[in-house]
Amino acid sequence: MREYGYIRVSTTDQNEDRQLDAMTTLKIPQAQIFVDKQSGKDFQRTAWQALVKKLNHGDLLYVQSIDRLGRNYEDIQNWWRVLTKEKGIDIVVLDMEILDTRRGKDLLGTIIGDLVLALLSYVAQSLCPQNKNAQDCERAA
Repeated sequence: MREYGYIRVSTTDQNEDRQLDAMTTLKIPQAQIFVDKQSGKDFQRTAWQALVKKLNHGDLLYVQSIDRLGRNYEDIQNWWRVLTKEKGIDIVVLDMEILDTRRGKDLLGTIIGDLVLALLSYVAQSLCPQNKNAQDCERAA
């Protein structure tokens, strides 16, 4: 099992230090931290695509918050399913303890996790227009 971190900020002007500090605290090797500096409107991001190619069954992916994955409800749901069900990796969302797929692998835990993921994905997309960085919300829906 290898541990990876994924970091995303919307523009090259934004600072990813807070997310990087969290990954460093977890002692994730620098070579296993993938950083994108572009909009979360879709998953056509260079570092994201490189990360997905590296992930193997049993690996663990850390992300600071669900909106760092993206801003599109359906895409977040789809990638979560691909990674956890098809690739067999675990995901930990650092700012939402309940979104840790290492826990609650029984049916009830899965249902609760899926509900929380659905709600947070919805919030990530629906709050987009209120975000100061409107370019991050470009046609996310």
